[in-house]
Amino acid sequence: MTISGHWAFAFGVLGNIVSFIVFLSPLPTFNKIYKKKSTEGYQSIPYVIALFSCMLWIYYAFLKTNTTLLITINSFGMFIETIYVGLYLYYAPKKARVHTVKMLLLTVVGGFGAIILVTQFLFKGAVRGQIVGWICLIFSLCVFVAPLGIVRQVIKTKSVEYMPILLSVFLTISAVMWFFYGLLLKDINIAAPNILGFIFGILQMILYAIYRKKDKPIVNLNLEVQNPVIILDDNKKIPELTEEQIIDIVKLGKLVCSGKIQMASTLNQNAANEVKLTNLQTVEA
Repeated sequence: MTISGHWAFAFGVLGNIVSFIVFLSPLPTFNKIYKKKSTEGYQSIPYVIALFSCMLWIYYAFLKTNTTLLITINSFGMFIETIYVGLYLYYAPKKARVHTVKMLLLTVVGGFGAIILVTQFLFKGAVRGQIVGWICLIFSLCVFVAPLGIVRQVIKTKSVEYMPILLSVFLTISAVMWFFYGLLLKDINIAAPNILGFIFGILQMILYAIYRKKDKPIVNLNLEVQNPVIILDDNKKIPELTEEQIIDIVKLGKLVCSGKIQMASTLNQNAANEVKLTNLQTVEA
């Protein structure tokens, strides 16, 4: 094995380790879904696309040589993504569940089945591997583009509540590892999509840093208290008021009421004077 081969193997092993963490990074998200028994604002698109991508890369790896590291990590990815999609379908509302099923039928069943049939019957040898490789490249880009829906939601709501930041961080690191792995193997189908993956990963982390400290909007509640009710605790005794204190409270209440009435009458008188003055000016004119 050459020096570049050793480095490729090293980056491939690191890529497997980081990708393993990438596949496990949504666990906190699904733990939250499990506790709340609802998918809330989370989307299934990244997990469906990731499942489809893993299946494609396994197919591509079987058509190439020295791709054991691709087979190992994508086999695990296919397993864990299937669990994620299953949990999403179980806890999602009807509309999101139907949308997810349509995505599965379109990609995993229809898309992957069509790719196998077309490449097996229309292409042979190295050409088949090249065609499948380009297809893998395209859908790997889709894996990195899929979280852009969450990015749009973050910008729109100015909230990072539904952005899985762990997934973004580890996807960025994984993109670096697999880029060098593909570069050292001189396999553009592996190296190229990870450039875009690195860019999108950095973008998501920047957005998270911007919006995570945003204060929640303050709701201005204009409450009017009508017929206030005093709740007494049976265990606590209210101190008794003296006769002088009671008289002072009654006087204070009268002063407040008379002050309000006097203020209202003054305002009404001022308004009447302004109307008279306006009418007089009109007559003189």
